[in-house]
Amino acid sequence: MNESPSPAGGSAQRTYQAALNEGRWLIQHCTACQHAVFYPRELCPHCGAPALRWVAPSGLGTVYAVTTVRRKPDAGGDLNVTLIDLDEGVRLMSRVEGLASDAVRIGMRVRSRVTQQDGAGLVVFDAVDGGVK
Repeated sequence: MNESPSPAGGSAQRTYQAALNEGRWLIQHCTACQHAVFYPRELCPHCGAPALRWVAPSGLGTVYAVTTVRRKPDAGGDLNVTLIDLDEGVRLMSRVEGLASDAVRIGMRVRSRVTQQDGAGLVVFDAVDGGVK
């Protein structure tokens, strides 16, 4: 994990989104208890310490759960909503791109990337090695 400082005076959410907007994805790591932390916080949810630093995750993870949101074709078509367990030990909600919604499976290996949507950075995932764990 590569460490990145937090800008002075910035809230955790603002720091997180600013990095995404620059094309960088960062999560937090507690220097007191050594746990990875996601969603961005001001204090560690594990030990309560304020000693959180920003790090770049490996980006690798496993699909924990998936559902399909049915949408009309003119609204973009079906969309998968996926919970991903990162190898760092945190879980987040995103989507797996590049596959039909019904092809995304629990246990599938994925890698993150940052994309831009409506002018803001967003973390999405792609299947790796055919998605086999």
